[in-house]
Amino acid sequence: MSMDAAEIEHLIRGGIPDAQVRIEDLRGDGDHYAAYVTSQSFKGKSRVQQHQLVYQALKGAMGEQLHALALQTSVPEDS
Repeated sequence: MSMDAAEIEHLIRGGIPDAQVRIEDLRGDGDHYAAYVTSQSFKGKSRVQQHQLVYQALKGAMGEQLHALALQTSVPEDS
């Protein structure tokens, strides 16, 4: 069972309301994605903590419906 890009984006925005999210299907198989997430809530957090916030937003889908996610997180540049 896989997830589509819109569902991944919806879950991330639900868990991180101010997030700017871009999802890219890396192989066209609906199973390998890259997520680019920018959020003010990442400010002052380590990269690991930022990624943990995204994984929490995915509500356990990582490793179940979502097989592979290349994750890049950042704080908005104007902050």
